[in-house]
Amino acid sequence: MEYTLAGLYIVTVVLVVVSFAFDREKTWAGIRGGARKLGKILPNYLKLLILIAVALFFAEGLIVTYLGAENAFLGLLAGMLLGSVTMIPGFIAYPLAGVLVDRGVLYMVVAGFVTTLMMVGVLTYPLERAYLGVRGTIIRNTVSLLVAAVISVAIGLVYGELTGGAL
Repeated sequence: MEYTLAGLYIVTVVLVVVSFAFDREKTWAGIRGGARKLGKILPNYLKLLILIAVALFFAEGLIVTYLGAENAFLGLLAGMLLGSVTMIPGFIAYPLAGVLVDRGVLYMVVAGFVTTLMMVGVLTYPLERAYLGVRGTIIRNTVSLLVAAVISVAIGLVYGELTGGAL
């Protein structure tokens, strides 16, 4: 175990013991509240583990082929399409993005995936329509998609992924 992690565990245990010494009831109430919150977010953490397991299950070549190490443009389109129709919380999407980068997916493709994931809401269309109307929802999603494309291309340029025939 890493020293930093061990240190955090030790500090946590010491502080809980000190808290028990001062007020046993409040400490138990805090522990119960923390356990309830953990129970609420645990399904999302399990989704993270499942998504990473699925990503690692597929062969590296398959992931890279579909998300475009060889063809940046098609990979970007695939990543943006996937991000637009997927609904994943950020704390799950970012580690998944790290796994994709580790597997050889271009930064601009991962940027397109994550940016559209956060900004474009195909699955949330009915809810958005109720608040923004059809026109407002379509405009917001279209502008978000264009902004995501610009961000992705900019990242591709910064990392040199759009030079030398990557398209």
